[in-house]
Amino acid sequence: MGYTGQQMRALVPAPAPAALTAPGAADPATPPVSELLAAVHRLEASVASVIRGKPQAIRLAVTTLLARGHLLIEDIPGVGKTTLARSLAAAVGGTFRRIQFTSDLLPSDITGVSIYDPDDRSFELRKGPIFANIVLADEINRTTPRTQSALLEAMSEGHVSIDDVTHALPPPFMVLATQNPVEHFGTYPLPESQMDRFLLRIHLGYPDRQVERELLRDRGGGDPVAALSAVIDHDHLRAAQDAVERVRVDDALVDYAMSVVEDSRKNAAIAVGVSTRGALAWYRAAQAHAFADGRDYAVPDDLKRLAVPALAHRVTLPAAHESLGRARVEAERAIAEIVARVPVPT
Repeated sequence: MGYTGQQMRALVPAPAPAALTAPGAADPATPPVSELLAAVHRLEASVASVIRGKPQAIRLAVTTLLARGHLLIEDIPGVGKTTLARSLAAAVGGTFRRIQFTSDLLPSDITGVSIYDPDDRSFELRKGPIFANIVLADEINRTTPRTQSALLEAMSEGHVSIDDVTHALPPPFMVLATQNPVEHFGTYPLPESQMDRFLLRIHLGYPDRQVERELLRDRGGGDPVAALSAVIDHDHLRAAQDAVERVRVDDALVDYAMSVVEDSRKNAAIAVGVSTRGALAWYRAAQAHAFADGRDYAVPDDLKRLAVPALAHRVTLPAAHESLGRARVEAERAIAEIVARVPVPT
């Protein structure tokens, strides 16, 4: 059953009393909003120095980070998916781990394992690579669904369970996953429950001719990511994430979002529409997008621009397609048509 706009508003956390334009009103230690925005823009500029000609993809990646979400980068090999993830991690600082997903990877290779110490007669936890601030799940669809599921608890709740013991992950925590099209050899489709944990799904595509020419001229050797350093500390990042939650979303925009969500559930081109989790993710992403634009309120364009990246990977089509790429195109087209059809509040 679909949720009404009033019910949806009840699910969404109420904005804090302090407006975004009144920084530090609630906590004197909170950095000014202008300082937070400057740090966010430095973050975007740092990543853009490596990923050239893709400002929209960079903005969506930063939007995901500000919304405390996780990002799926889906595209053909060799267009910069891994480089984008590494660049963002380098600019954020903190701990970074890369997991190369393969067909023989086990869940314990991600979360860790308890090792028995015969001298102490006790078990010692050997933490896996998931215990990091930024985790790159490289080629996530090259491993089995059983191993993919090891990420679900971490992405949803910020902790993992090992031998019936719950271990919290260090904040901030973000998973950036790259995925190759399923028609490539040795790949497995991500289950719906895994796809639903990603706040946004983005694509990079080939760079423009001039940008690619510059890359060929400038990168004769060396790794450009290695030259990046952290441009935002964790205190400022957490403060920016807190400020995102105070971005105001008008009731009319909530009703607009619910109209789009309900249309996806009734649309003949879609077998399973957007879930309530998906609607909440879209809402949080719109708040983060507005903050990155320097506003303490969301506008219709925030929701419209994020509709496809936030919703298309959460719907199921009525018939199987020959490839992941074809299914992606059809799902994105269906969401785009719904957004174009639903009246925008004025």
